[in-house]
Order: sequence, then C-alpha cells, then structure tokens
Amino acid sequence: MGRLFVVSLEGKIYSCKHCGTHLALSQDVVSRSFQCRHGKAYLFNKVVNVTSGANEDRHMMTGVHTVADIFCVCCGSIVGWKYETAHDKSQKYKEGKSVLERFKISGPDGSSYWTSRETRAPSDTEDV
Repeated sequence: MGRLFVVSLEGKIYSCKHCGTHLALSQDVVSRSFQCRHGKAYLFNKVVNVTSGANEDRHMMTGVHTVADIFCVCCGSIVGWKYETAHDKSQKYKEGKSVLERFKISGPDGSSYWTSRETRAPSDTEDV
C-alpha cells in the first residue's frame, strides 16, 4: 500500500464525521443548496484527503452526469461524489467540483449533521 499522507487544513473546516479527517474549508463552498438521497449536500471547489471510485453515469435531478464517489482516505467512508462531466451545457460549472453529503461530515463548529430518520425514536407502530 504505502505511506498515507493526510493534508491538515487551517480555518473553518469540514471533516469526516467518522474519523475527523479534514476534508474541505468553509471558504471553498460553492453552494449549500444541493440534495442527495439522505438530505442536504454542499458543493465545494476543492476537497482534500479523499480518493475517487470508478466513473459512472447517473441520472440526477439536473440531468445525466458522469460522477465518481469519493471516500475518506483514512477510514474509507463514502463522503460524497465528484462531478467529472456534465452532459448539459447549463451544468458545466459543476465539472471538477465535489459534493459532500451533510450527514457524513462534521461542520466547521464541530457539529454533526444527522438525517431526521437517525434522530427520532421509532413509534409504537414501527418495527424496531
């Protein structure tokens, strides 16, 4: 495998919620209005300490995009995806940028984001 070198960031940092590895700076957020199947997600100009999976075409709300999942280099958790190619001209601004899913990261203030399913207790009618 080899030696793992992790980049340390300074400032307001988003990090992996599982292991605390630095992923991105608050100043690199392009948009906070993205959606994923687990809730909100943020688009970043630059992320660090991630590895990319295989490219695949996905049908998303804004059309077909070629994307690659991105994983934390320390713990291997999937933290989001990277836009490789946008097939629609209006979406070209996303190419080369990465999306981090909010519930998979810790915010700059150290807070973790959770989906509503994770924070509520099951009702009496739900299977436990």
